[in-house]
Amino acid sequence: MRDGSDYDLADHPADLATAPIVGEHWDDPGPRSLAWHSHRRGQLVYALRGCASVRTRDALFVVPPHRAVWLPPETPHAVDYPREVAFRGLFVAPDHCGDLPGQTTVMQIDPLTRELIDAAARLPWDYGPDGREHRLMTVLLDQLVALPATPLRLPEGEDAQVRKVMRALRADPADNRALDRWAEAVHLSERTLARRFLLDTGMSFGAWRQQLRLVVALERLAAGEAITTVALDLGYRTPSSFTTMFKRALGVPPSAYFEHLAPPR
Repeated sequence: MRDGSDYDLADHPADLATAPIVGEHWDDPGPRSLAWHSHRRGQLVYALRGCASVRTRDALFVVPPHRAVWLPPETPHAVDYPREVAFRGLFVAPDHCGDLPGQTTVMQIDPLTRELIDAAARLPWDYGPDGREHRLMTVLLDQLVALPATPLRLPEGEDAQVRKVMRALRADPADNRALDRWAEAVHLSERTLARRFLLDTGMSFGAWRQQLRLVVALERLAAGEAITTVALDLGYRTPSSFTTMFKRALGVPPSAYFEHLAPPR
């Protein structure tokens, strides 16, 4: 167990630990940002309270309280905690990662796994192979393998014109210009921009813009902003149209999303 305040990210002590799974915890009033880095171990980024945004080379992942991001070993990433956060992280030795996802994945955290992560993050790093700590970590690893993935990934683009559109929409997610207007802005035909978006991200332009609005909404709702404010700021004419999109994507309306599985303070 470490509190996350006494090391350089480029030389994380978890990479040198002898135990196969070790944890880390810290609380911070925020905001807090961690620059690009990687670990020899796989890492689970989890916010017991607050919200985290994890950026890899090809996507942005949003982590509200009952989600976590799994990063395979040696995955370069940067993390932003825009407001107060209660961080609980795990580091898994490469030879114990075989049954976990081979790519960065957002996982849905159930109440049992939440409590196991919180307990594991506080354990000493020198536990032996025969004690209760090892048994707890074994159960936790089994839980992580079985967790469902959730669609909270926003792909990054590599095409120059696609990235121009992405940058503009990130600056103003409420911009409702149609695809033909965006194509004109980056000096392409509508058909060419549509094709490049799909090739670059695996998503249509409309689907990518909706996903952007979803991840921005999650960050703001996790910080306690009102649903109506978030909906209107993101370009929806009414809160009900925003709620319809949110429920279609995540299965529940925003009013219920942060109550479901909400961790105790």
